[in-house]
Amino acid sequence: MVAGATSRLVRRRFIAFAALLTLALLLGRTRALAAQPALPLPPQLPQKDRERIERIVKHAFASTQQAVDPYPIRREIFEYLLDHPEFASHVARALKAARFKIWRDQGSLWLDDGWGVRGVFTAVYTEPGLRLMHAQGAYQSALPDVRGRAVVALAYKFEPAPQGRQQVATAVTSFVQLDSAVIRVIGKLGGPLVQRKADREARQLLRVFAKVSRAIEDNPADVYARVRERADVPKQELEEFRKLLRVS
Repeated sequence: MVAGATSRLVRRRFIAFAALLTLALLLGRTRALAAQPALPLPPQLPQKDRERIERIVKHAFASTQQAVDPYPIRREIFEYLLDHPEFASHVARALKAARFKIWRDQGSLWLDDGWGVRGVFTAVYTEPGLRLMHAQGAYQSALPDVRGRAVVALAYKFEPAPQGRQQVATAVTSFVQLDSAVIRVIGKLGGPLVQRKADREARQLLRVFAKVSRAIEDNPADVYARVRERADVPKQELEEFRKLLRVS
């Protein structure tokens, strides 16, 4: 009975880590269940970053590729939030769209999902329509930490929308490599559970993007007022955001 309870605890811990490791933290299809999604790398990517990403993709325990229907947002606002993730986390929490926190410490960006996952991530490549990120971190609890590394590609494309507006189509592809004896304990048992949880969490992260974007399009003044109420919001970025929202 004790062994069964321990097994269930370990399995839940593994699933939570696998689902949430990547900025909102995206996992998906185990290689035993389905072919991995493709991840074309831009030719301009530095060789060092290319080799690191290719190692993660090659040895990934899990991968996922998800997309959501296009939603309205101006390009300059969308890309500003992508390029200022610390500030974007303030916006998401002010709108109660997510609970994760992102902050900068000693030149690195850190993420805490609020459920025990903490790690550092870096944007390794940026171009219009693509953000490529590398992350590493751990799920922390009373048991030994489950550690891993991930690569996440966010692809997006803007297109015309009704009434002269813009809308964006977004898709996320990610691969996660885990460094833990937990994998050997769980093995194939955790695979189908990780699959379902991972795809659901990936879609949820994209829905956060959509929810924030729609709120901005519907009532930018209200969004600005909510973000401004946060005591720890960076003042310079808040002012830049106000100008982008065209709020007086």
